[in-house]
Amino acid sequence: MPKIIFIKPNGIEHEVEAPLGKSLLDIAQANNIEIEGACEGSLACSTCHVIVKDNWFDCLKPIKEEESDMLDLAYGLTRYSRLCCQILMSEDLDGLVVSLPLETHNLMI
Repeated sequence: MPKIIFIKPNGIEHEVEAPLGKSLLDIAQANNIEIEGACEGSLACSTCHVIVKDNWFDCLKPIKEEESDMLDLAYGLTRYSRLCCQILMSEDLDGLVVSLPLETHNLMI
């Protein structure tokens, strides 16, 4: 089964199995990785913001305008920022590395 590596803000890496077709948000939450996902993947927040390792960024499907708009609200935005609810696991992403930002802003509360 494909794998993903989540890097927590403290630098600790967690490699987890990543079922094909599942979003990174679902995979993270199923493995007790602390990603909020306040809107449950409906593109209404930026609490599932992750930073994709630069060498993996171009492997992802292009960002859609709705995701880009939500990312504008993310804390610690970088060139390699994405919302993990919008990244679906595929064979091409086996070994993907993403980092969690130091904090998130939940504007839904």
